[in-house]
Amino acid sequence: MDEVAEGTRAQQRVIALVTGLSADRAAITVPACPDWTVRDLLSHMVGLGADVVAGDEPDDHHAAWTARQVDARRDRDVDALVAEWQELAEPLRAWMAAHGTRPLGDVVIHEQDLRGALGEPGGRDTPAMGAMRDRFAGRFAARLDPALPPIALVGETWSWCSGRVRAARPAAGAGPHRVASAPTPAPGSGTAAGRRRG
Repeated sequence: MDEVAEGTRAQQRVIALVTGLSADRAAITVPACPDWTVRDLLSHMVGLGADVVAGDEPDDHHAAWTARQVDARRDRDVDALVAEWQELAEPLRAWMAAHGTRPLGDVVIHEQDLRGALGEPGGRDTPAMGAMRDRFAGRFAARLDPALPPIALVGETWSWCSGRVRAARPAAGAGPHRVASAPTPAPGSGTAAGRRRG
């Protein structure tokens, strides 16, 4: 996967999603980021790119840092934010080529947050989204209490399970038999990072 190119494609999808958005739609609260509206979340996405290019990116992406990105752009409408982001596109591509593609994850994840707020599904059937799913499933697995029964994450064409249950019904009070498990594809998806339809 060319992660720099994936970052460009994700940015273009978000720009297409928000271009021409009415003020009322831009003011919708984002359920996944309830302190922010659609415009605020876009401000953060643009501000993150600007800060990264400027060399101002803390390791933890703390709340004060992200709040500054939004506050600095309070007087800008969606069109102005898109224009700023487009100007940052090439410098950000160059930065990622030289330093790594950490900003890609933020754009891919927040694209889905925006789509959820606006009721506009899409962007799920991409290599970057598949990589994010697998990465976060692995992090989730590492934090699970081994005493828990298996936990499954299930999408339309992708699924992951923290373990397997024996085919035979366990005795009353007995926990399931657990085995190490990598992300597993849904039937017919072909790969462990099986893609959901976008």
